[in-house]
Amino acid sequence: MSASISEAREVDLDLVTAFARLVPQVSKSSPPPTADQLAEMIAHDGTTIFVARADDDGRIVGTATLVTFRIPTGVRARVEDVVVDESARGQRVGEQLTRAAIDKAAAVGSKTVDLTSRRSRESAHRLYERMGFEIRDTSVYRYSL
Repeated sequence: MSASISEAREVDLDLVTAFARLVPQVSKSSPPPTADQLAEMIAHDGTTIFVARADDDGRIVGTATLVTFRIPTGVRARVEDVVVDESARGQRVGEQLTRAAIDKAAAVGSKTVDLTSRRSRESAHRLYERMGFEIRDTSVYRYSL
């Protein structure tokens, strides 16, 4: 399967339906975003949602989100929630989405791109390492509200 990558510019039923199908494939604990939440993300200057559409039928087969922001030491970039539909896995869609995010991060002035991935996502780890991501010697802390 070949896919085309684009930035989501507006919310439509196709996008909402795709997130409803894709988010449960990456997270069992988080509900898919609503149309209003997707619109908020798209409207935010520091958030870019990338969509992968199958070239044969235009159906959304994957998404990734890039978050960029300025801090005192420069522009930071994080790739979040890369998810490829089970039917399209192993066909380089995740790589295309991640590459689009890296390219956008470079275009906005970030010198690095960070991401996290659960240990159980072994195929995702292989992808990220093949693309040149390296495990950092750091600790990630989380404060639950």
